[in-house]
Amino acid sequence: MKAIVRKQFGGPEVLGIAERPLPAVKPGCVLIRVRAFGLNRAELYMRRGSWGEVAEVSGIECAGSVVSDATGTLREGQKVVALMGGMGRTIDGSYAEYVAVPATNVVAVESDLDWEHLAALPEAYAVAWTCLHRNLAVQAGQTLVVRGGTSSLGLAAIDIACQLGAEVIASTRRPEGEALLRSRGAAHVVTAADELCAAPGWPGGKADAVLELTGNSTVLDSMRATRRGGRVCLAGFLGGLAPLANFDPLNQMPSDVHLSFFGSFNFGNPDFPLSDVPMQQIVDFEASGVYHGKPAHVFGFSEVPLAHELMERNEALGKCVVLV
Repeated sequence: MKAIVRKQFGGPEVLGIAERPLPAVKPGCVLIRVRAFGLNRAELYMRRGSWGEVAEVSGIECAGSVVSDATGTLREGQKVVALMGGMGRTIDGSYAEYVAVPATNVVAVESDLDWEHLAALPEAYAVAWTCLHRNLAVQAGQTLVVRGGTSSLGLAAIDIACQLGAEVIASTRRPEGEALLRSRGAAHVVTAADELCAAPGWPGGKADAVLELTGNSTVLDSMRATRRGGRVCLAGFLGGLAPLANFDPLNQMPSDVHLSFFGSFNFGNPDFPLSDVPMQQIVDFEASGVYHGKPAHVFGFSEVPLAHELMERNEALGKCVVLV
């Protein structure tokens, strides 16, 4: 089979097409013919070596059809989406024509969406759904800040929040992103991201909840923008992986604001079964127009380095997908 293989750690130029053997189907795994896969910022960090030793074939999600299922649960040819389960980290990932994934991280779906459209949904919407429903417990009528709104995860969160009946404040460092965010349903757009409550576009008061996607560099400010008893969920690192320097919770964290973290690498673990996420409902909402997760860019298999370049320039404004 053909795969996009990382020759060494470095820039997008280290990615190239190579022949690899078909993955072996180990007990408890599903072999998938990959039809399309979404691209994620995590894969940029993997390519650079920021996360240490990882698999040579990257990719943490895909959409495709079942070739074989060692558990006997899924039938050959069945349409599925898959995410995480060690893909791109401890095992070769979805940047390939075929991938073997733990069955715990594969979900059967019924859909007439094009492959590239379907592949834009798994990671972004599963994470956004979990953060909003579990960590943040967002309710109708509440105010939610999505910090890093033009990212694929941010846009998915806006879709889900609007469907729930929440009022969305979206932040972006890119002025050209304002029209996109408003078209997706954001009631307010903040374009200066260093201090939310003092930024142009901030509606006043404090938020009920914040989905923090910029990361460590802004999480304390997000907490300051949240009301007493409100919640902040850290789920992204658009601003980089640098830790908080000289972190002093006693003096820096506001009292009675709840901070949590969610990482999608937990999906498939006993505490975070993927079955908790209503993936079929997500697909159905997308097909009916309730959600708007159509990819912003679709690339060919050989164009993965170009897609990485676009993402590194922070110019994607939405989800990038590769059609295999």
